[in-house]
Amino acid sequence: MVSLVPPQLYQAARRQAARIDRTARGRIVVSGADRATYLHGLLTNDIVAITSGHGSYAAYLTAQGRMITDLYVYELGDLMLISLPLATKATVLAKLEQFIFTEDVTLGDVTDTFAQMAIVGPGAAAALSAVLEGATLEALTALVEHANVRVTFGGEPAIVTRVADAGEPGFDIYVERPRAAALVAALAARGVVDLDEATAEAIRIEAGVPVFGPDMDAETIPLEAGIESRAISLTKGCYVGQEVIIRVLHRGHGRVARRLVGLIFDGDAPPVSGVEVRAGDREIGRVTSSTLSPALGRPIALAYLQRDFLAVGTQVVVAGVPATVAALPFVASQ
Repeated sequence: MVSLVPPQLYQAARRQAARIDRTARGRIVVSGADRATYLHGLLTNDIVAITSGHGSYAAYLTAQGRMITDLYVYELGDLMLISLPLATKATVLAKLEQFIFTEDVTLGDVTDTFAQMAIVGPGAAAALSAVLEGATLEALTALVEHANVRVTFGGEPAIVTRVADAGEPGFDIYVERPRAAALVAALAARGVVDLDEATAEAIRIEAGVPVFGPDMDAETIPLEAGIESRAISLTKGCYVGQEVIIRVLHRGHGRVARRLVGLIFDGDAPPVSGVEVRAGDREIGRVTSSTLSPALGRPIALAYLQRDFLAVGTQVVVAGVPATVAALPFVASQ
């Protein structure tokens, strides 16, 4: 079997430290005294509960409960930083601006101001603490998921956030764009390797982490993607799309027509995204992301399946190749 993922890069991410490019992320800052209450009324999670130095994963929904985007919100003390898919940034920024009336809220697009990169793996904290000022190994290691800290690199401001969405735990580091190349070089000198897209995708899919675009889109209800435990607060007040979510959770007991599951394949090649999944002569879903898993030595995929076919061990067929429904994550983080 020929691997699509370079073994040395995969092992670097799992056992040492590796860098993942975050060019496909957009960045919005929200300032003003009402920033938390303003976002709280729009997003699915408890934004007003976020204290300085912490953050949250959330979704922004339509009134019909379908996703506009997922995003991360970080309270930095004097403003909030939103990290979200670049493809949704313009839409989200326009919608956020549309709903500012008398609130003390100011929005800023800082996508071009800051570069963003993820450093993942067991050695990520040590590598970052060696090149950043104001970030000790102990302090970085102690950060919980979504926590953030302001530091400096080369005397210039930088931000570190604790992340897990890459599949292997690590950190996002934000620096002013002119300093990005110097940061990459400094990390490389500490042994941090650059992951190619195929390796980064393999690690993400092995962890069962859906990404907006291939695995979630404008037709997705968060419950279908399985992100409700991370993205939705069940105790907060109203937000856009809440009525639909509550109706499904309370009246429908959380049952949706389809859900995102894992598939493990026989054969040597992963299926292409978008291909249908079949049970007998029925089409029951479609593949969204796939890879050849270095850890399992077999093709794996994320796919939406109809709710009658979600049980682990269910046998299905994709493009003529047998597959089995598997529990997520496929591989636990190291």
